[in-house]
Amino acid sequence: MSSPLTVSRASAMYVGALLGPGLLIVPGLSAAIAGPASVLTWAALLVLSGLLGWVFAALGIRVPSATGVRGYVAAGLGSRAATTTSWTFLAGIIAGTPIVSLIGASYVAELTGSGRAVACVVAVGITAAVLVITSRGLRTSSAVQFGLVLLLLGVVTLSVVGGASASDAANWTPFAPHGWSAVGSAAAPLMLAFVGWEAAAPLTARLADPRRQLPRIVAITLGVTSVLYLALAAVTVGALGPDGGGSTPVAKLLVLAVGPAGTALASVSAVVLTVGTINAYVSGAAALAHSLNRRPVELDTPPRWLNVAILASSGVLISLFGAGALELDSLVAVPSSMFLVVYLGCTASAWKVLTGRVRGAAAVAFAVVLVILAFTEIAALAAVVVAAVAWAFTTRSISDREEFPLVHR
Repeated sequence: MSSPLTVSRASAMYVGALLGPGLLIVPGLSAAIAGPASVLTWAALLVLSGLLGWVFAALGIRVPSATGVRGYVAAGLGSRAATTTSWTFLAGIIAGTPIVSLIGASYVAELTGSGRAVACVVAVGITAAVLVITSRGLRTSSAVQFGLVLLLLGVVTLSVVGGASASDAANWTPFAPHGWSAVGSAAAPLMLAFVGWEAAAPLTARLADPRRQLPRIVAITLGVTSVLYLALAAVTVGALGPDGGGSTPVAKLLVLAVGPAGTALASVSAVVLTVGTINAYVSGAAALAHSLNRRPVELDTPPRWLNVAILASSGVLISLFGAGALELDSLVAVPSSMFLVVYLGCTASAWKVLTGRVRGAAAVAFAVVLVILAFTEIAALAAVVVAAVAWAFTTRSISDREEFPLVHR
């Protein structure tokens, strides 16, 4: 069994789970959809992220489960719902790993003027690198994550400084050029930058004192992501105009900060963000995947079957993308919709298990997540199908309270 995680390393895993390669793309995408008013969408989703962080921290203290979301859902909704949610989460990781790798790799290919072939090679390299890192155990993956997050903070800070120096107040008018309804429409693609709490949930069992450490970890994670997101959203509009600079806003901000070298720096950032996100997700899923096979959850390396499934999924999706049969625009919402289904299960369970104000926060978060899931359209249907299949093949085999006891206050 690995040694307990420190607050700094656990915070790095949480921040890495929330900050994905979508951060490089969605500031421009949201600005193109809603104009300067997109900053309101960012602010609203940060409130939702805060509610989810609060709920997940409360669940981590109340339901001390190394399996994360499985234990959380079982405590309130039963083992069948918990297992269904778990398989939906793992399906999101299996399908999402090559998609997230392609997002980062395509960013690199676009910045360097390369084609799909180069994007596919980079995506394969990213996936292979993460699987090697996670095979070394949580201690190694958390140490790597800490270094990646520090590098990421420096790059994003540089982007914000460069954008702030070139901001023009005229870019903020008109504030809502596409109408106020566009503020809601921008939430669906932006959600890609706000999933992650569910991925880090299993890591709570690796803390020596969750009751004391979890609130600090959540506060650090929320503080870091809030500052980065709002600052980046604001300078994207202020410096690059109402359309947010197209599909490579961070690269353009870095060019404003350091000149032509900014393109190379943005390429490095794409790889760092992608590796950090997948590393956090696969590391967090290890105990959950082992528990579904009735193996000790103390094992902190992913089971072989999960790695094989990720490699198989990567081979299929990356090949189809390379052949031009699939486009990223049609894929990015797929893993997000599956993680949103996981959020629904966890917040519904939290409403039954928790008490006081955090119970109300769970109810509000459930309603908001349900609305956002509806905006993912076809991807939401795919997530529902995965959950339905998992439910159909799941049977109750153990008492919920025997496997997932609550902590009495």
